Amino acid sequence: MAAKQRLRLPAHILFPALFFTGLVISVLLNRLPAIVIPYYGVISLLTFAIYYLDKSAARRGGRRTPESTLHLLSLAGGWPGALIARHQFRHKTRKQPFRLVFWLTVMGNIALLAWALTSNGLYYLQNLIYSYL
Repeated sequence: MAAKQRLRLPAHILFPALFFTGLVISVLLNRLPAIVIPYYGVISLLTFAIYYLDKSAARRGGRRTPESTLHLLSLAGGWPGALIARHQFRHKTRKQPFRLVFWLTVMGNIALLAWALTSNGLYYLQNLIYSYL
């Protein structure tokens, strides 16, 4: 008799999936405006693409994307795409200083989002969104 096999998602997929699930739940509970879901989706896709381009440039000796740009994109919410891209392209996975700053940007972004879940944070976020719409 064969043993049951569990479906195991790798951490670079599981963590972003749980994060987006939390976003959806927060929107459904009216804790966050619905625009945060497409915002995180777009910035994650953009960040993924920039990691791809940077890895391609590294392989061919071309012009590279500054690490500060990669970190700024992660801090701005593109970290799910960055996390997937780092694993997918095996890019920026060995440089310890980069890894440390990357995880600090992830924590910073999540901390900002947690603050947005407070009444003051939500008020500020809604004013910010409506000033650009």
